[in-house]
Amino acid sequence: MKVPGSRLPGLRGRKDGVLPGVTAVARIDRRTKRLTKRLQPGEIAIIDHVDVDRVSAEALVACGVGAVVNVAAGISGRYPNMGPQILVEAGVPFVDNASPELFERVRDGDVVRLQDGVLYLEEELVGKGDQQSPEALEAAMAEARAGLSVQIEAFAVNTMEYVRGEGRLLIDGVGVPEIRTPMEDRHVLIVVRGYHYKEDIATLRPYIREYRPVLVGVDGGADALIEAGYLPDIIVGDFDSVSTKALTCGAELIVHAYRDGRAPGLERVHQLGRDAVIFPSTGTSEDIAMLLADDKGAELIVAVGTHWTLEEFLDKGRAGMASTFLTRLRIGSKLIDAKGVSRLYRSRISTGQLLLLVVTAAVTMAVAIYASPVGKTWLNGLQDVWNAFIFWVVGLFS
Repeated sequence: MKVPGSRLPGLRGRKDGVLPGVTAVARIDRRTKRLTKRLQPGEIAIIDHVDVDRVSAEALVACGVGAVVNVAAGISGRYPNMGPQILVEAGVPFVDNASPELFERVRDGDVVRLQDGVLYLEEELVGKGDQQSPEALEAAMAEARAGLSVQIEAFAVNTMEYVRGEGRLLIDGVGVPEIRTPMEDRHVLIVVRGYHYKEDIATLRPYIREYRPVLVGVDGGADALIEAGYLPDIIVGDFDSVSTKALTCGAELIVHAYRDGRAPGLERVHQLGRDAVIFPSTGTSEDIAMLLADDKGAELIVAVGTHWTLEEFLDKGRAGMASTFLTRLRIGSKLIDAKGVSRLYRSRISTGQLLLLVVTAAVTMAVAIYASPVGKTWLNGLQDVWNAFIFWVVGLFS
């Protein structure tokens, strides 16, 4: 747990024995996504993450991280990534460009102390970096925005490379595997554990209840569906960030493989005693989920937590995000962002309207019965029946 100014036995600090800074258990991993699965509230995360993206930062904040120490550049200047600002605005101390030796000198589970960008292990200095302030981050973001044009050029080059390598898949659907889950003329809801996925799923509950779309989870998106109370019909991905519970829930599994056929996630599937369909592609897992739904005749594809803007493509941190841009061009108007659905779709009758309708109908019926001669006769008969019932009950105890 994070204990600002903690007392630790055997450590020399101020006269009252209270050490300044944040003292907590260290959790260390070079992959932020993997670290958040075991990070406990108040612990110090030690990561190696160039250009900390928004999704990773929000996941760290949701875990209740006590502080973040990054041995890489949180904002490299390639593009204006929001991750570090999200951490600092949430009140999380964020140390950037820390000593790479931390991964050798600190073990997962060690109790460490962070003070002003310096990390101590049993009062021995084991690493230091730059503790970022809101002002410093704003300046770095301004500089990154100025160099965004270079990234746009690189993105365009990568897009052309993807067209040359995956043109047959993108244009003609060559290489899309056969699956057992029917999608023909149905709505398909694809969930990625991305930006605001929880809010998007919540707004879509009336839509899901009424249209019953095919539910597709992309890696951790399968867990997002389960957390929301739904069972995915299909799970797509390399399965590095999806739980065993999701993989064994009965959904059809589609392993995202490299173009040469290598599928690292297939070994895990076989260890669980499950079978899977292999889908080779150099694109992202969310791309192949969309191409699969389109190829199998889906009437409408609704996306939750996926990437839409240029900065979001760059924020994914991989050159292959050009495939995401082209996939959206390929699918066209069939693809709708969940936020658009929440704005366009409303349940036909809201709870408040239904309650008002019931109350109004009840009042109208009561007035009609009381005012009409037939209603009065009916009320008198009802009163006689009630009196007879009461008389019978009293007679049982007399």
